[in-house]
Amino acid sequence: MYLAAEKKLEIFEKHGKSNTDTGSAEGQIALFSYRISHLTEHLKIHKKDFGTRRALIQLVGKRRRLLNYLQNKDIERYRAIVKELGLRK
Repeated sequence: MYLAAEKKLEIFEKHGKSNTDTGSAEGQIALFSYRISHLTEHLKIHKKDFGTRRALIQLVGKRRRLLNYLQNKDIERYRAIVKELGLRK
């Protein structure tokens, strides 16, 4: 699989409070962003892979919902994760 356990731990350690903090919104958003970029690269090569396209759209929706939650809950954390991942302007 493209996402090894070590890579997951690295993502959660960098964006969460610790490497075992898998439930934080920031960690999940970072993980979804990594997976979205991987699937986007896959779809550039395999244009007719509609199963992957559907999974990508679902992931983007999940990330959007988490970002909306974070924006409503704590705007500073939202701004920090958006800036760190380079998601917006």
